Amino acid sequence: MGAIEPKPTLAAAADAFLSGLSPEERAEAQPEISKFVRWLGPSREVSDISPVDVASYAELIAPSAVKPLRSFLTYIRKKGFSNMSLASHLRAKKTVARSAAVWHNEQVQATLTAQGYAKLEQELTGLKEQCSRVIEEMQIAAVDKDFRENAPLAAARERKAHLDGRIKEIEAVLNEARMVGEQAATSRARFGDTVVFRDMSSNREFRYTLVDPREANPSQGRLSVASPLGKAILHKEEGQIVEAAAPAGTMRCRIESIIRPDTGG
Repeated sequence: MGAIEPKPTLAAAADAFLSGLSPEERAEAQPEISKFVRWLGPSREVSDISPVDVASYAELIAPSAVKPLRSFLTYIRKKGFSNMSLASHLRAKKTVARSAAVWHNEQVQATLTAQGYAKLEQELTGLKEQCSRVIEEMQIAAVDKDFRENAPLAAARERKAHLDGRIKEIEAVLNEARMVGEQAATSRARFGDTVVFRDMSSNREFRYTLVDPREANPSQGRLSVASPLGKAILHKEEGQIVEAAAPAGTMRCRIESIIRPDTGG
């Protein structure tokens, strides 16, 4: 493979990294690298990836995914594509599955932005349409009376069960959700606000919208209020210094400005 551009995209850097591995190593690492690239955005420049992006993604992965991702992030640093040690911010939580279950079971009520609410409604409509098609597939597959080896019917049933579960989950969220606009007026950072803050160690400025974990995606500028940094920023005011625990140590940031959804900025 030829040389890649000085400021490569995440996808280009991933291709270069994987091409340098042995076939066995590549087969093991590629699935996790691909998930990471898709989540952050293939077209993003590597130099734009922040510790917040990496630490937030680390909350979603299993411990087995850490090794290949850390190798990739170390490669990025050695090649000079990023001036930050991103690998040190990657540490999978041992209680990911339990934390997700606790959040879902004990905190069903969500505080959603209007955009997040509409997105869930759109997903629900799409899932119900898929469910109708799967039911038709099941009816066609059921014509085969030999249920013992009816793979299409088994696959359709499994897919329908998955769709039904997701439909119930979204319906529960939408039925109980509070909208951002229902909150009382305050000068402090709250759900739906866009917060501009500066990392005191790197002097880099970041901008994130505080959202419910169900809407979170740091690569799109949407930071979960359940994340360490989101918790630290929530309910704070402009000019305050906040600290958040990170795998590489404590992250200190100064809140530069708080932008309300209705004021823009």
